[in-house]
Amino acid sequence: MSRAAQVSVTAVEDVSVLGALRSPRRLKTEVLAGLVVALALIPEAISFSIIAGVDPRVGLFASFTMAVTISIVGGRPAMISAATGAIALVVAPLAREYGLDYLIAAVILGGILQVLLSVLGVAKLMRFIPRSVMVGFVNALAILIFSSQIPYLIGVPWLVYPMVAVGLAIMFFLPKLTTVVPAPLIAIVILTAVTLVFALAVPDVGDEGELPSSLPSFLIPNVPFTVDTLSTIAPFALAIALVGLLESLMTAKLVDDITDSHSNKTREGWGQGVANLVTGFTGGMGGCAMIGQTMINVKVSGARTRISTFLAGVFLLILVVGLGDIVALIPMAALVAVMIMVSVGTFDWHSINPKTLRRMPKSETLVMVATVAVTVVTHNLAYGVLVGVITAMVLFARRVAHLTEVVDVAHPDEDTRVYAVKGELFFASSNDLIYQFDYVGDPKNVVIDMSESHIWDASTVATLDAITTKYAAKGKTVEIVGLNAPSTERHERLSGNLGGEH
Repeated sequence: MSRAAQVSVTAVEDVSVLGALRSPRRLKTEVLAGLVVALALIPEAISFSIIAGVDPRVGLFASFTMAVTISIVGGRPAMISAATGAIALVVAPLAREYGLDYLIAAVILGGILQVLLSVLGVAKLMRFIPRSVMVGFVNALAILIFSSQIPYLIGVPWLVYPMVAVGLAIMFFLPKLTTVVPAPLIAIVILTAVTLVFALAVPDVGDEGELPSSLPSFLIPNVPFTVDTLSTIAPFALAIALVGLLESLMTAKLVDDITDSHSNKTREGWGQGVANLVTGFTGGMGGCAMIGQTMINVKVSGARTRISTFLAGVFLLILVVGLGDIVALIPMAALVAVMIMVSVGTFDWHSINPKTLRRMPKSETLVMVATVAVTVVTHNLAYGVLVGVITAMVLFARRVAHLTEVVDVAHPDEDTRVYAVKGELFFASSNDLIYQFDYVGDPKNVVIDMSESHIWDASTVATLDAITTKYAAKGKTVEIVGLNAPSTERHERLSGNLGGEH
């Protein structure tokens, strides 16, 4: 077997559920990772419920159903999906103005749209997201994860600060000694034990909101099935679908890079839709992939299979429903330390290294900064990625436009002049093409050689028509030669039919 084939088989085994079940060591890693993620999900889900303006149970149930469902139908093993801040921000105005039932209806419609968009191939658009946007996405997430912990460090008893410091020290130094048990879990257990033994008066999970005491149940939102209802929830549903898909597919790509494996993005997309449908019909607020908890699962705890994701949801339900009284005693300082460690590990420190910045083209750095800035300011990853992609497109178009030139290459006789057009011709580069010919001074016959260029759009064809028309007005003829096959087809199909040749 070749080395490439061996690597491929190893990668498949790494994400195989059966492979993990056959290996006690790997199974232990998956189980403990699921437990740590479940503990980290609790305060996050409660916080996002508050942002959305709904009962904490709505966020907790959403996290349970999202995690369990996506572990079965998703395309990226070991990635965590649950209630998220991005979705909470989207649905908050709807919940505030129309109530919980309309929110749930929007989540259900959003899930349907995610399935449809994924089947139509929206995941393929990921190839158009540049690396600099991905780096900005990661760095912005790290900043948001860190900043979301600041409220837990303001106006709190002084004991919180040394507890956070101890938690960070445990997670930093323990892996150097042993990785048998995830360091975040050890930190949570030790800090909780210290809090209980010494009866420390510090904020705990119970202070964040009431934990549910019953299981989620099937429900249909109590909204009128009318056009007015559809027009009310449709904009929010579309935002849920797009934000959820974007954040999930970006996170999936990040996990692919970390694990050196490939995932099915189309399946992940419609899997998110199915998960939101299940979540909506069980009274949850909807969600998508969670970068912070995914990093805990994959990068910190070393999980690689669907088992960890499934167990994160199951443990979450057990903890908040069956062991709610115990979970409520966990100090927030322990979970804050975990999330700070996650933010530090998520940030791409190499991207801001002075040596890297000196070597990197300024345009690439600008795209990264734009992505980070917009995401941090708006707290919306979709806005940041969209601005980053647009910025990259504009800078790329500007750069490529300057690579086009027209060169006077030959004068076969006194009545003929040959121009060579070099470069890629599209709307940004072809608009100035018309000004690079000497319509008055040129002889009767003009040849435009396009062997070293390519026609990409109708703007270029319209420009060539305008050039031909300007020469014709002077009683001169133009012959365009050297077009490759695609350019010839586009030119023959559009030339004279665009209405811009005069």
